[in-house]
Amino acid sequence: MTPLTQKQVASREKTLRAALLLSLWAPLTTGIAVLLSRSTTQLADFIRRTVEMLALAVSWGVFRYLEQRREPAGVQRTRLEHIANVSVAAALACSGMVMLVIALTRWRTYSPGGNVYPGLTIAGLAFVVHTWFWLRYARLTRERYNPIIAAQLQLYRTKTYVDLCVIVALAAVAIAPTHPSTRYVDVIGSMVVALYLIWSGLRTARGGTADLVH
Repeated sequence: MTPLTQKQVASREKTLRAALLLSLWAPLTTGIAVLLSRSTTQLADFIRRTVEMLALAVSWGVFRYLEQRREPAGVQRTRLEHIANVSVAAALACSGMVMLVIALTRWRTYSPGGNVYPGLTIAGLAFVVHTWFWLRYARLTRERYNPIIAAQLQLYRTKTYVDLCVIVALAAVAIAPTHPSTRYVDVIGSMVVALYLIWSGLRTARGGTADLVH
């Protein structure tokens, strides 16, 4: 694999750092939204964002460490890149499993209500931000492939799809909180998100990131 130039390293590190700094606010803002609502999807979304923030921190740290040392490709570099990618895969899969458990355990105790508008606003803003990072990482990956950046592409593409699912579920709760079908939209929404996260995590763990540029 051809090493990145200094300019390419700086551009990618800046993007990773920006993504990490923005993600630091996600658990806080989503946590406040959880306290204001009783939405299963909102609680699951809080757990997802927290785990993903930790994976972003690992990816940024590994990328910065490797590129500052500028060591040639070898066993150590491959091992560290694998650790970063596994952290992303684990974040996706663990978030999915937690969300699935929450949805299943709260199926019979679902209680609609609460103020879901803060969560809906946060999910909408997150959708815009994550879409931008998805497109940004896609461009960087097409320009010069790097396994850590490719894993971030997979992560942000997944985050964008998940945000869209969360928006649909919360919008249903906001529009018709007492309608019988709202229960199914909210809880089944969590299940759909969970299964997609688990699938994405397994794909990333198998190394299915190189084909994302196509």
